[in-house]
Amino acid sequence: MSVVALSGCGSSDENAAEFSSTSLATTTIAATTSTSTTTTTVYTGPPTLAPNESLPVPEAIPPEDVVEPEILIGELVIPALLLTQPIFKGVTLPTLDKGVGYWPGTAMPGRVGNVVLGGHRVSKQKPFRNIDLLVPGDEVYVTTADGTFVYAVTGTQIIEPTDVWIIDQTESATLTLFACHPPHSVKQRIAVFAEYLREESV
Repeated sequence: MSVVALSGCGSSDENAAEFSSTSLATTTIAATTSTSTTTTTVYTGPPTLAPNESLPVPEAIPPEDVVEPEILIGELVIPALLLTQPIFKGVTLPTLDKGVGYWPGTAMPGRVGNVVLGGHRVSKQKPFRNIDLLVPGDEVYVTTADGTFVYAVTGTQIIEPTDVWIIDQTESATLTLFACHPPHSVKQRIAVFAEYLREESV
């Protein structure tokens, strides 16, 4: 049995014509036009699953030193930390060296499920150096080709490297950020949890 550990430091209008005719010596045709208007309401609430759609299934990650293909997922912005970083697919060490890593198979941003992002605290780009400073209410912006989605921090927890339950998928739209803890150590992990707040209009 293999043990998985957390890596280290997305109106129509209808015209209907009704015709009535009287057959005598002369045929009279009367045309009546009726207009129906359909109002389209844009749903702006939290994401929901489509009928028969199931929750995402996180992928098992390869060994930490595997070099994954460089696939840019989007961008992460955390105003409270003055942070702007690219997000790449994968959470192995070579991927995290480039920026923030997206755990493959977890929810895509703006979708139902748990989006899981990892990052270094003290090496390379060190995007999550000050992740421990986030407090409930801080906003996290995740931009992909599907739009910009905003999550609000709900809490922080110190966990063990084997606590991969943080990638478990949720029935609502959530976000989890994780990194090594404390800085300069791989002894534990820090996880920051957030819930979907809104989609930013273009």
